[in-house]
Amino acid sequence: MSTGDALPTTSTSPTARRLWVRSRGIALAVVLLLVAAVAIAAVRSQARHGALDPRSADPYGSRAVAELLADRGVSTRVVTTLGAARAAAGPDTTLLVAVPDLMTHRQQTRLHSATAHSGGRTVLVAAGGWSVERLAPGVTADPARSTDSTLAPGCDLAAARRAGSADTGGIRYTTTRLDADSCYSSERLATLLRVPASSGGGDTVVLGAPDILFNKRLDEQGNASLALQLLGSRPHLVWYLPSLSDGSTADPGDRKSFFDLLPSGWLWGTLQLFIAAVLAAFWRGRRFGRLVPEALPVAIRASETAEGRARLYRKADARDRAAAALRSTARTRLAPLVGVPAAQAHAPEALLPALSAHLHGDGQNLHPLLFGPPPGDDAALIALTDRLDALERQVRRP
Repeated sequence: MSTGDALPTTSTSPTARRLWVRSRGIALAVVLLLVAAVAIAAVRSQARHGALDPRSADPYGSRAVAELLADRGVSTRVVTTLGAARAAAGPDTTLLVAVPDLMTHRQQTRLHSATAHSGGRTVLVAAGGWSVERLAPGVTADPARSTDSTLAPGCDLAAARRAGSADTGGIRYTTTRLDADSCYSSERLATLLRVPASSGGGDTVVLGAPDILFNKRLDEQGNASLALQLLGSRPHLVWYLPSLSDGSTADPGDRKSFFDLLPSGWLWGTLQLFIAAVLAAFWRGRRFGRLVPEALPVAIRASETAEGRARLYRKADARDRAAAALRSTARTRLAPLVGVPAAQAHAPEALLPALSAHLHGDGQNLHPLLFGPPPGDDAALIALTDRLDALERQVRRP
């Protein structure tokens, strides 16, 4: 049979049914993970719908605050562009910036220039290091967040003392301004700062967490009192909801990269996943000691074993290993036939003279046959097999 002909299929060849039986557990696990991920994403998207929006009655909306302020004569207006927010700044207006970190550096600078001398109040909700230093110069956000959610006032600010404990725990701030009010401290760092303006009589309030504005948290602790006092000091409240789609003053050079938009803990999460993967690989590849040979649970015919090894050699194109195995086996069988000890069967200086003497000088070309280089192609390998068989038959001939 030609070496290029397809080899017959054996019982060890995988079938479609076997592949499905082996992989169906993994496939089922992947499907379950995808379904769970979609369900969790759907639940979270519904729970966070309208977050910090004074028009939303959802748990994370802020409609309750707006309704309470309306009962006290404070009007609330929602704006979504920087131009409208800058135009609304004035001495009788409180400007609340819901998500300052969504603004570009250029937008932050322009907003601060409009509010710094307006005489009104600016409230920054959970401003991180990306935005707080431009919107409230002299204030710095600490990288470590507060571990406690509910904190005591611990300052002389009248609004904080009247409200008492509140859920302000979140981003912590430090300031170089000596005239600032530092309240609700966590490990000596404030989660609420009131920084007076240098002129005009206005001020800027930096709030470390948005919890006191959520509908679901408004009736807890002193959240409602603190929120109403911070947002109700002026007759008008302008609620600015920045968005990534507001490109009226966007500067392409100031646009945040993809990594700036990722949560702050994504790097540590990725590192933990990498360490877990390494530990899992180490655990799966561990060894409990030296390898122990075990008897096969069933008897396997020698022909099947030889055929399986031949397939492996052929698949790997390992003619050198196949030729070495054939020559080694031939030498092992020939040595006792010519009186050479088994320990010297693979030594040319011992085996070749004995073979030559046994064949009466007809073994001059035995060295290339028994110890030569590997064959260059399949045809040469088959020829080598035939010559080794012929040599063994010749030596065994009486």
